[in-house]
Amino acid sequence: MGNTISSVCVYCASSTKINPVYFEAATTLGRLLGERRVRVVNGAGSIGLMRAVADAALEAGGTVTGVIPRFMVEQGWHYAELTELIEVESMHERKQLMATLSDAVIALPGGCGTMEELLEIITWKQLGLYLNPIVILNSNQYYDPLLRMLDVAIDEQFMRPQHKQMWHVVSSPEEAVELIHSTPVWDSGYGKFAAI
Repeated sequence: MGNTISSVCVYCASSTKINPVYFEAATTLGRLLGERRVRVVNGAGSIGLMRAVADAALEAGGTVTGVIPRFMVEQGWHYAELTELIEVESMHERKQLMATLSDAVIALPGGCGTMEELLEIITWKQLGLYLNPIVILNSNQYYDPLLRMLDVAIDEQFMRPQHKQMWHVVSSPEEAVELIHSTPVWDSGYGKFAAI
């Protein structure tokens, strides 16, 4: 039985200088979510993949909620054309609210901020604090080195083999949208595996 997914948090880059293949995947993902009337939740950035996902979702008839710290708004980094813009006080509050508003997470390629968000939400799942699907959209094999590092963490017993079930890896936006609906909600009892 599939999950009821009405809102998806999308982590992704704000860089504008990246390979067009990443923009293509981001645009396709936004369109697919918009067509399905699945709300996109993101960091409200006005450039890069964040903008590409948002524009495509809105153009397809969807909605986008952006969550952004006030200091970023003061710098003019926010995208004012979103369906809803929520200002918060800190980066920590931003990430917490993005998770709270979402029924699933899809991580596209990005830099330190994106990877930090992804690893944090995986950690929360490991601790039983976030039970929803986490899908890594591995466009252009971007995340291969990080995925290898996670395998090393398991091999070296910093994590349990069961922890690898906390995330799923796909190569296309279509697969990502399918997986958020078909991945079982994480059993909160698995929190007992948090310690090795």
